[in-house]
Amino acid sequence: MSEITCAIVGLGRIGSSLETDPLREKPCTHAGAMIHNPDCRLVAGCDIKPEARQQFISQWSPDYSFEVFNSLDSMLKNLRPEILSIATPPNTHRGLVQKAVRAQVPVVICEKPLAHNLRDARAIVRKHTSGQVRILVNHERRYSRDYQVVKEYVAAQRYGALLSLHGTLYFGKSAAHRDVLLHDGTHMIDIVNYLTGTTCSLKKRYGSMRARTSSAFLFGQAGAVPVSIEVGSGRDHLVFELELSFEYGRIRVGNGVFAFEESKPSPYYSDYRSLLLAEAPAIRYTNYFSGMLADAVKSLRDPLHTPLSSAEDSLEVMRFIQAAKALW
Repeated sequence: MSEITCAIVGLGRIGSSLETDPLREKPCTHAGAMIHNPDCRLVAGCDIKPEARQQFISQWSPDYSFEVFNSLDSMLKNLRPEILSIATPPNTHRGLVQKAVRAQVPVVICEKPLAHNLRDARAIVRKHTSGQVRILVNHERRYSRDYQVVKEYVAAQRYGALLSLHGTLYFGKSAAHRDVLLHDGTHMIDIVNYLTGTTCSLKKRYGSMRARTSSAFLFGQAGAVPVSIEVGSGRDHLVFELELSFEYGRIRVGNGVFAFEESKPSPYYSDYRSLLLAEAPAIRYTNYFSGMLADAVKSLRDPLHTPLSSAEDSLEVMRFIQAAKALW
């Protein structure tokens, strides 16, 4: 098959520049994924900021050949990519998706969150469900092998039934809880939905979502599974972690965390059982970004394929965020 032409609007961190981070698994950006996918060819990038365009050129030239534009309008006037990544702020997503649809771009990848508000998110989803365009959303943990393994454990009931799920999210020492929820909390809500195979609904909140210290707690339900999420500030470190409690075990998965525990006769107390560390499945690479682009390629080539992270999935996340906003 011929190479699939790909382009990016938004050449900042997640669009391109994070690929220079020596500690991150590669690829870790839209540009990196497109360049390293053998089915794809990066043909263009655009950004309204001259410094972002220059950094993009310096980062990838002369090893790769592509065009650079200062607007999506000028890009789409000169070429029509088969896959377009939108890596711009969420309040721009609706307008950029509409331009892509008018230019008959067949597949669009949107960065999370899908939109700035629920109204715009619904409008984007309508473009997807109408068949005008296939829209994926980069809730990258759905494509990450560690989370996929955890989902396999849940589905197979390897440790019995999943009884509860707790998430911890710290992002920024002085960030308001509501901003943390909108920035990385979208990943948290989406991965809860993915792991449980259902949609998490918000029931109540404890603490202020406007505060910038300590924590606020959101309590919800994903099917039969009770869910609690701590959103915190005041810490000088990043934490994104899920703890899944089962009948006979526990799994912790998150940024830098992949731990499995099994119920066994306790070495500490007679006639009791304790959770003891078990060997976690070996995962060398999570392939989170490459998996996302492979899903976009499959969505382009197979009209019957349902994306693993679709616009509809992301709309459910936006509904949860909207419910949380009502409690702010």
